Amino acid sequence: MRFYILILLLFCQPTPHLFSQLQVEDSTRIANAIAGLKLRSIGPAFASGRIADIAIHPEHENTWYVAVGSGGVWKTENAGTTWTPLFDNQVSYSIGCVTIDPRNPHTIWVGTGENVGGRHVGFGDGIYRSLDDGQHWQHMGLKQSEHISKIIVHPDKSDIIWVAAQGPLWKKGGQRGLYKSTDGGDTWTQTLGDDEWIGVTDLVIDPRDANLIYAATWQRHRNVAAYMGGGPGSGLHRSTNGGDTWVPLTTGIPK
Repeated sequence: MRFYILILLLFCQPTPHLFSQLQVEDSTRIANAIAGLKLRSIGPAFASGRIADIAIHPEHENTWYVAVGSGGVWKTENAGTTWTPLFDNQVSYSIGCVTIDPRNPHTIWVGTGENVGGRHVGFGDGIYRSLDDGQHWQHMGLKQSEHISKIIVHPDKSDIIWVAAQGPLWKKGGQRGLYKSTDGGDTWTQTLGDDEWIGVTDLVIDPRDANLIYAATWQRHRNVAAYMGGGPGSGLHRSTNGGDTWVPLTTGIPK
């Protein structure tokens, strides 16, 4: 009895020719079903290559440092003809900003974590410094900031650095707001923002007076269901003492 069952199963198995014919028929049916549809890209969202920031060497105009939103830090010494990756050996691939020390152009600062609110964005692990034109990097703290949008080095005092940290996108807390260092990045003090949702998304220093600084705060967060891209903590602020204290600017600003 087992013998006859085995023979029956053998004949029930499709031959390679039949299997190939079925595949062709399936492919034809699928092609006919979508013949009238135009194909469109649905992902992955935003391929690598988005430029987050550019810093041009103050003495050599053909030397640029470029921060890529999802592709590290790159350097060109011939105005963009060729490029060298500088950040491939570091933990973070998402970069928010790059800054050259105006007093010592060999010193480069990088803030990791592109500062946008999309689902595609990668997070960073703080701020880095290079003392040799980007060849080697040292982590300088703010590991919980996740998204850094701006770094400014004092035009006359390299030990003073201001950092605009937006903070985590998917959760509250972390290191967010305006951070200032007076010891070259060894320690940081938060002077603006909070410890929940309000971070600093941009920063501008008056070129005539380094004590006069303007900062933009942004209250935002994202969850699986929705994106909250604004809140009462968003606004403009001014400091007249080098970022130690801040006054909100409300006159003429939409609420």
